[in-house]
Amino acid sequence: MPDRVYPPVIALAKTAFRVLDLRIDLQGAEHVPTVGGAVLACNHISYLDFILCGFAAQPSKRMVRFMAKQEIFANRIAGPLMRGMHHIPVDREAGLASYKAALAALKEGEIIGVFPEATISRSFTVKEIKGGSARMAAAAEVPLIPMALWGPQRLWTKGRPRRLTQRHVAVSILVGEPMHPGRRDKSEIVTAELHRRMRALLDRAQQEYPDKPRGPEDAWWLPAHLGGTAPAPEQAKDSSDED
Repeated sequence: MPDRVYPPVIALAKTAFRVLDLRIDLQGAEHVPTVGGAVLACNHISYLDFILCGFAAQPSKRMVRFMAKQEIFANRIAGPLMRGMHHIPVDREAGLASYKAALAALKEGEIIGVFPEATISRSFTVKEIKGGSARMAAAAEVPLIPMALWGPQRLWTKGRPRRLTQRHVAVSILVGEPMHPGRRDKSEIVTAELHRRMRALLDRAQQEYPDKPRGPEDAWWLPAHLGGTAPAPEQAKDSSDED
C-alpha cells in the first residue's frame, strides 16, 4: 500500500528524539523480519508507545500498522494521520471487524503492532493480557514478537502531567525472540507464554535502566516492587480504565 503520510511522520519523530536528546537503547531489532507479516506485542506504559514500538522496526526498514482505539480516528487532527498511516481502528464493543482487517494485513505481509494489555499500565508492570495477538499470529501463520518499553512513562503517561520538554531521558526498547504459534496451539497457552516473555523483557529493561529517581518525589515512575510509588497492580486494576 502507498505510504505518503508515514515517512514524514517518522522523520518528524526522529527529529523530536534528537531535539529532546533521548538516550534510546534499542536491543533485539534483528528479530523484526525484513519481509513478511508479523505481530509485535508490546507492553503499554505511556502515550508515546506507538512511536517507540514502531521505532524498533526502523532497522528492518518496516512500517508498523497499529491497532488503536476508534476514538483516536475520530479526532480531527489525529484521525487523518492515523488513516494515512494505515493503522487499524478498534471498536472495543465490536472488535471482529478490526480483527479481520488486521488478519488481512498480516496475510498481505504487513507488521501489526498490538498492545495486548489494551490500556496503559499505571503500575508500570505487565498487566493481564488479551489473547487476540496470539490468535492473529496463529491464524496468519506469522511470528509473534514480544517487546518491552521502559522510560517513556517519564515523559507522558496516564494521570501525570506531560513532560515533553524534558531532555536526556533514557528510553529502553527491547525486542524478544519470535514465537511461532501454530493453528493447533491453544491460544491461552500461547498468551500465557507471551505474557511471561513480555514480563521478562520488562524486568530486564528495568534492571538495566541507567537512571534513578532524583528523590522520593520523583519515584512515581518506578513500580512498587522496585521501591517506587506507582500503585501496585492490585491497586491500579480498574475495569473502566482506558487510555
